[in-house]
Amino acid sequence: MGLRRSGKSSIQKVVFHKMSPNETLFLESTNKICREDVSNSSFVNFQIWDFPGQIDFFDPTFDYEMIFRGTGALIFVIDSQDDYMEALARLHLTVTRAYKVNTDINFEVFIHKVDGLSDDHKIETQRDVHQRANDDLADAGLEKIHLSFYLTSIYDHSIFEAFSKVVQKLIPQLPTLENLLNIFISNSGIEKAFLFDVVSKIYIATDSTPVDMQTYELCCDMIDVVIDISCIYGLKEDGAGTPYDKESTAIIKLNNTTVLYLKEVTKFLALVCFVREESFERKGLIDYNFHCFRKAIHEVFEVRMKVVKSRKVQNRLQKKKGATPNGTPRVLL
Repeated sequence: MGLRRSGKSSIQKVVFHKMSPNETLFLESTNKICREDVSNSSFVNFQIWDFPGQIDFFDPTFDYEMIFRGTGALIFVIDSQDDYMEALARLHLTVTRAYKVNTDINFEVFIHKVDGLSDDHKIETQRDVHQRANDDLADAGLEKIHLSFYLTSIYDHSIFEAFSKVVQKLIPQLPTLENLLNIFISNSGIEKAFLFDVVSKIYIATDSTPVDMQTYELCCDMIDVVIDISCIYGLKEDGAGTPYDKESTAIIKLNNTTVLYLKEVTKFLALVCFVREESFERKGLIDYNFHCFRKAIHEVFEVRMKVVKSRKVQNRLQKKKGATPNGTPRVLL
């Protein structure tokens, strides 16, 4: 959600449709609610609802309670290069109404289009937006509502990292995945590891060591290189097969004695690791530990699939009784 021309549709196209940022300049303004299923993997499985900025969805003709009831995260996009006082007023109205309907929503604020600002201006804008938004909530007696703030731009990897943080909050298995990654890197001599959704380049989990932006950017670039080369050379002569499968693996040696190592985990997920050259000499140990890690990830998937199946059965029973099942988790943009 957000005001008109704040960049909502551009974010969705760049992150989930691999559109070039320059092409978003030709996108028409959204004039109706756009709903899209995002099911790139078993973990990244939700709907995105893109709301036009000019529509007043608190109008009596809109059932805003239905919109917010099944929502997992609400992303409010603010144009940092414009006067954001009106946007802050709309943010406050949206958050307070949504919280009354659903107290479990994660409220995420993207301070967007920061590519045109200096580093000092970025920090000052984030501090100002953070202060004003939280002051408005405090004045309304709603200090318990937590807002998360991100500086984003479609012209660098900041939008992918911000979306990664949003999606991770919606994954109930996140602590399990982080724990598995911590065990894997500590027993393999690995510096850093990410579990990536290959299509969107969102990382759905990483180990407990801090995330460095340059490291994340290198991982994204590696995924692009692997997929692009596989599309050219990895398909059969008749074009059959997929560019990314269980045999997919890649090794890139950097000029700073670091090795990037990519391995397929599932048909949607890839593990990307940073390894020192001297540690990579024990590649057999790393591959054995990866085999154990991959097996554990598949077990997590199996448990989740059983839970999903049982919920579907419960929903069918509820429908027979005339009850309304819970909605699909949604991200409002």
